[in-house]
Amino acid sequence: MFEQTLCAFAALALCVGAGAACAESWTPPPASARCPSRWGGSDERGAANHQGPARVLRAASLIRSGEVIELGRVLESAMPLFGTRRFEVHTKRTGPSLGANRRRSNEEIVIAEIGQVGTQLDMFSHQTIGNDLYNCVDSDEIGTRNGFSRLGVEKIGMLFTRGVLVDVAALKGVDTLPQNYEIAPADLQAALSRQGVAIEPGDAVLIHTGWGRLWGVDNVKYNAGCPGIGAAAAEWLARQDVMLLGADNFPVEVAPNPDKSISLPVHQIALVVNGIFLLENMKLDELAAKQVYEFAFVVQPLKIKGGTGSTVAPVAIR
Repeated sequence: MFEQTLCAFAALALCVGAGAACAESWTPPPASARCPSRWGGSDERGAANHQGPARVLRAASLIRSGEVIELGRVLESAMPLFGTRRFEVHTKRTGPSLGANRRRSNEEIVIAEIGQVGTQLDMFSHQTIGNDLYNCVDSDEIGTRNGFSRLGVEKIGMLFTRGVLVDVAALKGVDTLPQNYEIAPADLQAALSRQGVAIEPGDAVLIHTGWGRLWGVDNVKYNAGCPGIGAAAAEWLARQDVMLLGADNFPVEVAPNPDKSISLPVHQIALVVNGIFLLENMKLDELAAKQVYEFAFVVQPLKIKGGTGSTVAPVAIR
């Protein structure tokens, strides 16, 4: 408690020193406060443990018209690629005409960080606190040349659950939130109240910031920083016991963080501390335009053994 008080006081001092209002900072909890996880010390599935027949039936009950809305981006070399990530498709013409029917075929070679490009699901092996992954697994002890021996994305399988869209851009009356706008718990609560929807345990919560309007239009600005949830909002969502957090930006969270001394804390709060998946670079404009706030949500990561994540093509069904 004394250490937490000191951290809070230091964060307040930074805000006052900056001469402007800013969010309270965040400090990772000690290993003793987050391990073992609520699902046991050997668990590798985290919030996917919510997945089961009851979740499927709850989500299926929301399907009334049968309309499918795609939430994934098209994979192409011209899409925004964060940092040194790459995506290349090389067409492979596989042979001459064969047989009297003159059959020919085409394939392709894809060179990419297939787990971390496009619309992507982050697995627990993707981020650490120090050397610790989810459930205090030592990342050095499980890292191999051919992927991680534990906490690989192949452990998850299909997620079929209730989806909730939280349209913060609409709450603020804008098409796109300002760059670097930090979404607070009060914003989420106000948006949910406006929409007449409540979050339930095991939900996939998708946050519409409007930042996705820049996808393929201004890739440099898209990757330069973005609005998103802050640490306080992430912890509030974790207390709602959600399965997954997604957004129409590249990190789900606000970037850079208003506290310049910390880096992507929401990744640690979700993946490392709480075992909640992150789903980045989503296409949420159609859901927002149609004001679809509650739906069946379906996503299944590729079974990349030992993978830190997976390119995915999620859908909403109503």
